[in-house]
Amino acid sequence: MSQFARTARRWARRRKLLLLVAVIAALIIATAVIFATKPAVPESSTSPTPATTMTATSDTVSPAVVHPTQETKPVLARDEPKTADYKTLARAAAEMIYTWDARNSTFSAVYERVRSWWDVLPDGSNPLPVLAQEFQATGVTAASFASLSGMHAYRTATVVSSACDDQLAQVKTQPAPWVGLHVCTFTLKVTEHQIGGGNSYSAPVSVMVNCPPAANAPADRCAMVGFYASPDRIVY
Repeated sequence: MSQFARTARRWARRRKLLLLVAVIAALIIATAVIFATKPAVPESSTSPTPATTMTATSDTVSPAVVHPTQETKPVLARDEPKTADYKTLARAAAEMIYTWDARNSTFSAVYERVRSWWDVLPDGSNPLPVLAQEFQATGVTAASFASLSGMHAYRTATVVSSACDDQLAQVKTQPAPWVGLHVCTFTLKVTEHQIGGGNSYSAPVSVMVNCPPAANAPADRCAMVGFYASPDRIVY
């Protein structure tokens, strides 16, 4: 009996040991299953930025401010009178167009002076190619001006007679397209001075002037918007 009891006790101890091993193995397997079924965390994921940080960042950005575009005032040309009297400006422009001095100016400088008086309209009805064509019709070109400078030549012009708007038959037949646009035709006494003497002659020129209340004119003065010196374009 004692041998059987000892054997029984040994089997009992073995059963306990096997049961303990089985429990440990079950725990290990369960842990492995849990970790295997847990979703993987992406490598690129980062911890979210705290809301307080985002708020602080947005508070430091100033709202965009859009300033209204300010239209620049038309700049007066050198010696151009600031006047709302179209006759005064047209007369000054007519004399300026025919006046130059080759002794101290280049052709480009003379042309640019005339160009600075010419106010190009927004609708493009008075393009600069017309200015270049009519300026050459005053009797001077880049080639001729080069030879005139060698003769110390200069030219002056004085208004002898004038007629404006309804005094001109062509304007009566076809009035100006808007209120504030005026046309004056002048007869000039032009004198060309150079070494060896001078030469005087008469020359007509028609000057177009734009004044308030025209929407495309300067607010407080008139501006020259064109002139004709070609014989077939003079307004009579």
